[in-house]
Order: sequence, then C-alpha cells, then structure tokens
Amino acid sequence: MKINKLARHWENTAKVRLTSKVYELRLPIEDAARIEALAEMYPKRTQEDIITELLSAALDELETSFPYVEGKQVVGEDEMGDPLFEDVGPTPRFLTLSKKYIALLKQELKAANQ
Repeated sequence: MKINKLARHWENTAKVRLTSKVYELRLPIEDAARIEALAEMYPKRTQEDIITELLSAALDELETSFPYVEGKQVVGEDEMGDPLFEDVGPTPRFLTLSKKYIALLKQELKAANQ
C-alpha cells in the first residue's frame, strides 16, 4: 500500500495477520509526536497499528524503488517482441529473502498457536 493511501485506509478498521514475534523500538521524539498526532486524528487506530502500517507502506515503496539492473539472460519478450532481460539488481534477492522469512515466520506462528 502506498503511503498516500494510508489516511483513507485508516478510516476503516481492517486488520492484518501479525507474527508471534514482537519488535521493540524507541522512536525519536519528533517521530513519536507524529505517531501520537496520527492516533488522535484516527482514533480507530492504535499507535501500534499506525507504526505497523507506516512500516509496511515504507517497505512496499522501498521494494519498488530498488534499481533494475539488466542481466545477460533473456527471460521473455515484451509486447513488441523485444527481449526482456533478468533483473540482477537487489529486487530479486530482496524478494527471495522475503519469501524465506515469510515461510519461517509462518512456521513460528503455527507453532505458537498449537
């Protein structure tokens, strides 16, 4: 989800599935104040909800901002018949590692719920 869509999303009460793992952090005062301000503006959202959704949006934007680095291997063709080359930049590695940790975190969650 894009950051600019979060305010509209916060008007709703949709929840996401959370891991059993807890991440603890301390915020700079200015960021903490902004989280508190958002929580007051959107009372259906807790501070934790806001931090979680902001982090998720930032990670989505980070993923799309990784540069495409053209590799040598052709992986397909575009609509004009021109070759499409593999991406050897950070995106494929990030996606592979993300899938790895999704699987591990799902296993942890499943074990915690048994």
